[in-house]
Amino acid sequence: MATGSPALDRIVERLKTSSDPKRRYEYVLWLAKKLEPLPDAFRQDAFKVKGCVSQVYVVAELQDGRLHWQGDSDAAITKGLLALLIEGLEGLEPAQAASLDPAFLAETGLQTSLTPSRANGFLNILAMMKAQARALQAGGVGTSSLAGTGFSSDALPLPSAPVEP
Repeated sequence: MATGSPALDRIVERLKTSSDPKRRYEYVLWLAKKLEPLPDAFRQDAFKVKGCVSQVYVVAELQDGRLHWQGDSDAAITKGLLALLIEGLEGLEPAQAASLDPAFLAETGLQTSLTPSRANGFLNILAMMKAQARALQAGGVGTSSLAGTGFSSDALPLPSAPVEP
């Protein structure tokens, strides 16, 4: 199953080919360690993922028509899932990110390593990233950020019962 993102396809393939759930879990934790720190300026409600008890922030920036992401979480697994998405969606055009089908999660085999609430949190993070991509796409081209745009994550379409990732 192709996601439309070569980077995300590589991540999905790597996870899919591992038959050991513990190895998939370790890979997610390794991704968390690679994630760059998020500047304090972006730790605000507009960039906070709703539906998570963990503190999760994600911010998109559009440079030359391509998305660049930053984020952080106070929970290691959630941070790893965020890092997976950041790496997978890095450099995409907003329309590509906005149209990403979350069905790729089933391909990864992560469900065997994640609780249902963490899997739901993963989808909440993806929903936030897709909403940011749509907001930046609507804002035009060039170099822009969601900071100061009035973007609000309160308008995101979340699952009916958000739970902690």
